[in-house]
Amino acid sequence: MGSLWRKAKKAMGLNLCVHVPRAMGDDGFPPGGPAAGWRVSDAAATATSSPAGSVGASEFRTLMPSTPTLSSGSLRVSKSGSRSSMKICAICLGSMKAGHGHALFTAECSHTFHFHCITSNVKHGNYVCPLCKATWKEIPFKGSLPSEHPHGRARVNPVNWLQEGHMTVVRRLPHADSTNRRREQFPSHFRELEPENFNDDEPLDLLSETTRNSQQNCPKIAEVKTYPEFSAISQSALVENFAVLVHLKAPHASMRQNPSRNHNVSSTVSQNSRAPIDLVTVLDVSGSMAGTKLALLKRAMSFVIQNLGPSDRLSVIAFSSAARRLFHLRRMSDSGRQQALQAVNSLVSSGGTNIAEGLRKGVKVIEERKENNPVCSIILLSDGQDTYTFSSSATGAQHSQLEYKSLVPPSILSGTTIPVHAFGFGADHDSAAMHTISEFSGGTFSFIESEVVIQDAFAQCIGGLLSVVVQEMQLDVECVHPGVQLASIKSGSYRNQLLNDGRTGLIDVGDLYADEERDFLVSINVPCAKEEMILLRVACVYRDPISKDTVHLEVKEVRIQRPEIILSQTPSIEVDRERNRIEAAEAMSNARAAAERGDLSDAVSILEQRRMILSESLAAQSNDQLCLALDAELREMQDRMASRQKYEASGRAYVLSGLSSHSWQRATARGDSTDSASLVHAYQTPTMVYMLNRSQTMCPSPRHPAPPIQHTRSFPSQEQSN
Repeated sequence: MGSLWRKAKKAMGLNLCVHVPRAMGDDGFPPGGPAAGWRVSDAAATATSSPAGSVGASEFRTLMPSTPTLSSGSLRVSKSGSRSSMKICAICLGSMKAGHGHALFTAECSHTFHFHCITSNVKHGNYVCPLCKATWKEIPFKGSLPSEHPHGRARVNPVNWLQEGHMTVVRRLPHADSTNRRREQFPSHFRELEPENFNDDEPLDLLSETTRNSQQNCPKIAEVKTYPEFSAISQSALVENFAVLVHLKAPHASMRQNPSRNHNVSSTVSQNSRAPIDLVTVLDVSGSMAGTKLALLKRAMSFVIQNLGPSDRLSVIAFSSAARRLFHLRRMSDSGRQQALQAVNSLVSSGGTNIAEGLRKGVKVIEERKENNPVCSIILLSDGQDTYTFSSSATGAQHSQLEYKSLVPPSILSGTTIPVHAFGFGADHDSAAMHTISEFSGGTFSFIESEVVIQDAFAQCIGGLLSVVVQEMQLDVECVHPGVQLASIKSGSYRNQLLNDGRTGLIDVGDLYADEERDFLVSINVPCAKEEMILLRVACVYRDPISKDTVHLEVKEVRIQRPEIILSQTPSIEVDRERNRIEAAEAMSNARAAAERGDLSDAVSILEQRRMILSESLAAQSNDQLCLALDAELREMQDRMASRQKYEASGRAYVLSGLSSHSWQRATARGDSTDSASLVHAYQTPTMVYMLNRSQTMCPSPRHPAPPIQHTRSFPSQEQSN
C-alpha cells in the first residue's frame, strides 16, 4: 500500500492526499456541517511529506468524533503577537483535542489549525500563516481543485481507495511572486458577494424577543434625585445662579446564567433579559496595521464575537485605501459566530487609510437593514490619518483648522442616531478626527496607547453596549414659583434647551447602560420670599428597549426653606462634587486650546491651578473618590504636556479621550485607565467591569495583576435628598 501511495503522489505531482469520510454534503463536510460527528475508523490516515528542497512539511490528521463547540478558553498573545501553544485553533478558537471530530492541518511552519478553517482562509486568497505570517509553499484545498491548478485535476481518486469520496489536497506554490499573482486572481470571497444594497440582513430572532417580553412583568425603574445647593435661603436674599443638581441612575441589569454552549461561563446579562444589538465594526487594515497590531486586533474581535449572543447581529467592515463589507449583518448563532471568526482571521493589512469610506459603508449597513434590533452602534478603529479626505501634511496645530465634519456621513450630521465609538490606536492616529466623529454621532473616543490593551478597550465598550436599559430619555425642568427663572443648564454634550423665557428646560439624555449615572447642574435665579417655596419640578420619561413601553417617572419637587435668619449651613457635597467635575473638564478644554496654540507652559499652568482649587473643595477634603480620580487625571495631562513631542505623541489623544468621557459621562479607555492600579475609572458600570475582568482573565499580562477597582459616584439614600 505504501508503494502505491508514493507512486500516486509522484504521478500527480502532489505533496499530500488523504481521504475523508464517504458521506459528504455539498460543502465538503458531513451532513450537518463541520460540527457534525464523524465516524472515523482506526485506519484514519496520518501522512506527512518532506519534498526535496523544502523546509518542514504539511500534515493532515483526522481525529476521533464528538460534537465540537467553540471554546472560550484563554488565548494569550506574547509581545511578538503570537498565540500560545495551547491546543486551540487560532482561527475559530475551537478545541483541537483528539476526539473532537475535526480534521487538523499542520503547516510547514509547524502551526496547526482546523482543516476547514485554514481552507477557508486559503479560499479567501491568504497564503500566509495567520500566526507567524510565514509565506507557505504548501497550501490546503478542500474538495475540488481550482481550475487554474497546474495539474488541472478537479477530483482525485488514486488507486481504488474511495470511488465516491471527496479528496483533500495540499498543493505546492512555486514562489512568493506567484503567490501574489494568485491572490490577485482569487479576490476575497466577501468582496465578490458585496451587493449594491445592504438590505440582506439576517431576520431577527423573534422567539427570543417574545421570551424577553414575557420576562418583563416587573421592569426595573430608573431613579431621579435632586439636590439643592443649600437647604435654606434667608427671606431677604435674592440669589442668582443658585445650583440644583439633578441626578439620574439607570436600572440594574438582570444577572442570570447564560446557557450559551459556546461560552461555558456565566454572563453578566442574560441573553433573554437584555436588549439585543446590531453592531457594525469598522476596522482599519491599512499597511501600518501589519504584524502585531493586526494580530491583536483579530484577538480583540474574537473576544467581541464570543461575547455576542444569538439575538445580537454583527457586520464587519474592513478599510484601507477602499472599504469592503466582510459579511452581511447576521445573528451570532453558532454558524454566524463561526463565519465571523473566519472572516476576521482572514484579514490582511495593505494600502492607505480611508476612514471616511469605511465609516460611510458602516453607516450604510445600519441604514439599509430591513429589520432593527433595539440597540445599534458602530465601533470604529484606526491607527492612522485619513489620507484620502485630507492633505497628509496637515498635522499638529493645524488639526483645529481642518473640516473634520467631512468625515462624518451626512445622515449622522442631519440627526440620525447612530453612535460611533471611535478607538484611536497608537501614536500616529488622528485623535482630533476620531474625537470629532464620535462627538457628532453621540459616541465616545478612546485612546489605545498600548497595543496589548486593545481587547480590554473593546471589552469595556461592549460591556456597556450589551446592557442598554433606557432609551430616548428626556428630562424636563419646570420653574414653579412665579419669581424663579432658569439661568443655565450644564449638561456637557447632551443637548439642552431653555424655553418660555427661562421657565422651562429640556435635556435630551438618550440611552443609558445598566447602572449608569448622569448629573446635570441647573442654575436658577431665586427671588426674595417669606415662606417655604417650591423652586422646580423635575419630570423624566424614557422608553424601555425590551418591552418598548414608555415609562414616566414620578415628578420630583425641589423645595427650600426661607427663614428670616440663617446662622450657618453646610453646602451640598453632591453639588460641590459635580461642580468640581464640570470645572475640571473646562480646565482640560482650556489647556488643550493653549497647547494647540503652542503655549504648553500656559496649558500646564491651567491644569495646576485647577488641581489646587480642587484640593481645597469640600468634596476633596472629604476624600471623595471622584475628586481623587480627577486630580490623577489632571496630573497625567500635565505630564503629557511637558514637551511638544510628548503632547503630539500622546497628550492630545489623552486629553481628547478625557473630554469625551466627561462630556458624555461615560467610560472611555485612555492611557492606563483599564489597569487596576490606575485611579482613572470614572463612569465604569458593573457590566463594564465584569467584561473587562473577563478580558484580563482570559489574557492576563503584567499590566493586569488583579481585577480593577470600580470608582463610582456615591450618593446618599433617598431620605437625604428630595
